Amino acid sequence: MGLREVWRLMSRFNSSKRTNIILQHLRMSKHTDAAAEVLLERKGCAGVITLNRPKFLNALNLSMIRQIYPQLKKWEQDPETFLIIIKGAGGKAFCAGGDIRVISEARKANQKIAQDFFREEYMLNNAIDSCQKPYIALIHGITMGGGVGLSVHGQFRVATEKSLFAMPETAIGLFPDVGGGYFLPRLQGKLGCFLALTGFRLKGRDVYTAGIATHFVDSEKLGMLEEDLLALKSPSKENIADVLETYHAKSKIDQDKSFILEEHMDKINSWFSANTVEEIIENLQQDGSSFALEQLKVINKMSPTSLKITLRQLMEGSSKTLQEVLTMEYRLSQACMF
Repeated sequence: MGLREVWRLMSRFNSSKRTNIILQHLRMSKHTDAAAEVLLERKGCAGVITLNRPKFLNALNLSMIRQIYPQLKKWEQDPETFLIIIKGAGGKAFCAGGDIRVISEARKANQKIAQDFFREEYMLNNAIDSCQKPYIALIHGITMGGGVGLSVHGQFRVATEKSLFAMPETAIGLFPDVGGGYFLPRLQGKLGCFLALTGFRLKGRDVYTAGIATHFVDSEKLGMLEEDLLALKSPSKENIADVLETYHAKSKIDQDKSFILEEHMDKINSWFSANTVEEIIENLQQDGSSFALEQLKVINKMSPTSLKITLRQLMEGSSKTLQEVLTMEYRLSQACMF
């Protein structure tokens, strides 16, 4: 056997080895440690989902999706489960998004698994939206991308002063998926379009003011809120809403602080009403204010293709149902990945 043949075989072996490692990582549901990535517990009157990858900011992977989805469906049908709570472990993040690094690597190794991830993630997003039991997301800490998909479609979303929301996909060559084409155009004015194209980060009470969260609670009270929810006896949706509203009303942090974008909203509505990315850029250039130029600088760093896809996605999604948007976004995800 010649030297060239030896190198060829070694290269094939290494490629196969890499593929197996990636597949093993993605198929963590068969791994003994998989259960630790997400905790699914019955507590009091509720089913409690804890995203349990704090070292990775609770980034969502296929294994976690495949554990959460069937359990959500079981609790939905269980007469003894009256509400569902989802939260993140570690205190820093609810969920920083999908585990894009692993998906990107898998794209080169096994096309089907990348397909599976997006399809099953969007199915979970839809299941959260259609869930017949009150669904409460405690979005304390970083909540981005896939983490938004696990929360924003639920009936109740509780932010704290440590909440950090963003849809940063245009910076990585994607688009704000997980139903972003549905919920973003339904925010006030053109706020959703602005957030989608720039990846602008909202913090604390601004997450509530923008309409991403339904309630705001001081983080030091979050544990007590959860305990009070779990202690409810056969609660109705109204009982649950009353508890949340009580905590929300007592929250004092940044109570009198105005929305960070309030002074700019009229201009944002004007700039981002354009039908093309080029027109939006022109609007920002013509305005020339420091805020406009700052946003222009940000947009110029984004993927041009992603910007165009995202603007069209939001325009189309504004008149579609969530299911229609998720179908559209799945097709877009596959076009972007492959």
